[in-house]
Amino acid sequence: MAQRKLNFSAGPSAVPLEVRTFQQSCISVCGANSVLQVAQEEMLNYKGCGASVMELSHRSAEFAEIVETAEADLRDLMGIPSNYKVIFMQGGGTGQFSAIPLNLCPHGKEQKADYVVTGTWSAKAAKEAEAHIQVNKVLPKVDKHVGIPPQSEWKCSPDAAYLYYCDNETIHVRSHLCGCPKNLGMAGVTVVIIREDLISPPAVHCPSVLSYKINAENKSLYNTPPTYAIYILGLVLKWIKRNGGVGGMAKRSAEKSRLIYELFDKSNGFYVCNVDRAHRSRVNIPFRIGGTQGDEELEKLFLKEAAKRNMIQLKGHRSVGGIRASVFNAMSVEALTLFLEFSREFEKEHHK
Repeated sequence: MAQRKLNFSAGPSAVPLEVRTFQQSCISVCGANSVLQVAQEEMLNYKGCGASVMELSHRSAEFAEIVETAEADLRDLMGIPSNYKVIFMQGGGTGQFSAIPLNLCPHGKEQKADYVVTGTWSAKAAKEAEAHIQVNKVLPKVDKHVGIPPQSEWKCSPDAAYLYYCDNETIHVRSHLCGCPKNLGMAGVTVVIIREDLISPPAVHCPSVLSYKINAENKSLYNTPPTYAIYILGLVLKWIKRNGGVGGMAKRSAEKSRLIYELFDKSNGFYVCNVDRAHRSRVNIPFRIGGTQGDEELEKLFLKEAAKRNMIQLKGHRSVGGIRASVFNAMSVEALTLFLEFSREFEKEHHK
């Protein structure tokens, strides 16, 4: 029986695993339909074809079925209309920082886009876009991103080609995110969902691998795609469908985040989340220990003691410090209970 740790990584994050027991923070594996176990069972011989998925040609009938099923399941789960294209690309969100302006503003510096900069990732996106187009930052620059001004205060351009915003700043953290190495599987594949009438020839200097038009016309097979990552994505989508779909995941996330924030709010300032309540995330939860600025020695001790309990990847991002608990879809409420129990014990022992 395999023993695994509780993984709070912000990404690549835990992949769905159905479990039987939780003892001393170790997960006892069970359930033949878990994503990792299916991948394990099919590793050497995918559905009797005599080869691993990672060995299949992306032009093979077997892989065609994998990518077509993944797209169909994604459309079903998300309710994606037929006039939208689903494209499986590479390069991650960082690649899209360039792909978006190159595709939506083919005339380059003659065109403008609005950017809602609310944290690290949207700031990076705006900086990357500035190499290709005019960028209007609709919000004033701030030292700390703990909230978002009301839309009435945004200074948008009437002639902007598009408005860019990041729905979940995983470092400063707000709202929701559905990212492949977070909620949709493993790193390597980037999912682009775009309305068909927005797809047109990109800027002349746009690399073909970033062209929405080329990749859409070639059904995500213009060049060799991240085949295994798409396969894992497909398994995760099946798992989501078995566990209540998007609604089930939303309910699950709401309950997990409620339990964590309830713990913080009842700690009398021992655990502090500095993000405005209206903009707190359900999946990436940063916090400080010992006050709003944090007690670094207490935080180091918290991480050390958590590691002894087999809880990993809790250290906050280097740019903001503190602790960050990422509780994506793969983490169950039962697994989170172990973290909550440990946190209460730590508070009881160290809160003066």
